Amino acid sequence: MQEKTMVVDALTGINGELVRFAEMIPQTENKELKDTLKQFRNACEMSQEQLYQMAREKSYYVPAAKATQQEVDHVKSLFSSSTL
Repeated sequence: MQEKTMVVDALTGINGELVRFAEMIPQTENKELKDTLKQFRNACEMSQEQLYQMAREKSYYVPAAKATQQEVDHVKSLFSSSTL
């Protein structure tokens, strides 16, 4: 397996974990469990950032082009109006 494939697979897995943590954290009433899940989420975020930086440096990941100001303004208007 090539390094690029492994990095992309790892990023995909970590991103999935982050989604699950985002779902679980607000649903638990147990403060100790909530704090533990937040610690796990924070560790995942740090790993994701390190992998992301490596992927960018090696051109394994090329982010989408930045949004234009017009696109940003359009999205802002969608959220500030009542018509979503």
